[in-house]
Amino acid sequence: MEAIEFDKHNLLDEQEVADQVVLFNVDGKSSKQKVLLLILRDLYNLNWQIRIGGEKIEVYPPEFYDKETIKNAMSVKRNEIIKKNKKWIDKNIDLARKNLANGLDVLTSRIDPLIEVCETRKQHDLFRIYRYYWSSPYSDYVGRRIKLIIRDNALPNKPVIGIAALGSPIIHIPERDNYIGWDKDTRTKNLILTMDAFVIGALPPYNYLLGGKLISLMLASKEVRKIYNKKYKDKTTILYNRISNSLVGIFTTSLYGKSSQYNRLKYKSETIYKDIGHTKGYGSLHLSEETLREMITYLKSQNIEVNHRFGDGPSWVMRVIRTAGDALGFDSDFLLKHSFKRDIYFIPLAKNSIEILNGQEKRPEYYNFTKEELVEHWKSRWFESRKKNSEIINRVVDFDPSNFTI
Repeated sequence: MEAIEFDKHNLLDEQEVADQVVLFNVDGKSSKQKVLLLILRDLYNLNWQIRIGGEKIEVYPPEFYDKETIKNAMSVKRNEIIKKNKKWIDKNIDLARKNLANGLDVLTSRIDPLIEVCETRKQHDLFRIYRYYWSSPYSDYVGRRIKLIIRDNALPNKPVIGIAALGSPIIHIPERDNYIGWDKDTRTKNLILTMDAFVIGALPPYNYLLGGKLISLMLASKEVRKIYNKKYKDKTTILYNRISNSLVGIFTTSLYGKSSQYNRLKYKSETIYKDIGHTKGYGSLHLSEETLREMITYLKSQNIEVNHRFGDGPSWVMRVIRTAGDALGFDSDFLLKHSFKRDIYFIPLAKNSIEILNGQEKRPEYYNFTKEELVEHWKSRWFESRKKNSEIINRVVDFDPSNFTI
């Protein structure tokens, strides 16, 4: 079984060596030692097995990560980010509360979603603070970006139902590329016809009524496609210098296996969210923000710079880890390929989305699902039954916006 190895005597003090134990104490350690100990700590917290041998410390990955382990790791990263941004969150929490619905009002609302594109500072601030609400850590996309706030137009104050965001897709995901039938040249040409949904979620009290499914359905509407066209049609991208002509498909992922939010999302016999497989788990989500910061500190101390410009290749964080691995002498590729697997979902916006993307056809045959018909489908399929559940009703009624916290 493969393992990642560290030199024992570069990491442990004499007592730790004698006791054959790693205490993860970084006090008084050099920047180099801190990085290696923090990596060990992160892996230990994810149930990697640590074996202390003669000259080496060997760390073996688990066969798989269970859902609880992933949630705990995400909680650590989220808490680090929230702590870092606490002053800003405290300053803007009243803005978040003022834009949420009272539970009683939602039960009597006919729910009429209004899609609002973030353009002003206030809209972006509102989106940002709501994004901190979820258990997965906050991160942003580079390249094309559209952030959406979905409000309930049926209530006087138009409270927020949920938020969604689209961003430029990740350049290379083998499982996605195989599903579409992309070779490198075709992907380079047609990736521009897609976006990644990197945020999809409902806020309380709408989340108790499966509002997440409503937000998910909204992304398949022709209204969202028109929003994209208005912002990006005939615009040239920075990467590959491509023209954004149209949007024919959206990809998203689920960190915790098959998503209850995306599963069984069908309309008129069409599967809206197609589960197309899962990633191999290559990434950096299993490393804490503290560890990444210490890597950067160490690289700076060695006068090593990592480019941070859009279009330079793989993500900056991945390059930081690779560069640190080269400088510190650990196998960064082995570390990166044992992150968390994600389920991949595809939202085709046209009947022939696959054929458009793999180059077999040129003209999209759009479904043109309207926002109104998707909302009515959500109401009849999920909303009405949830309103008959006494436990759900109590949770909705008990929600008070003034108690909303991050």
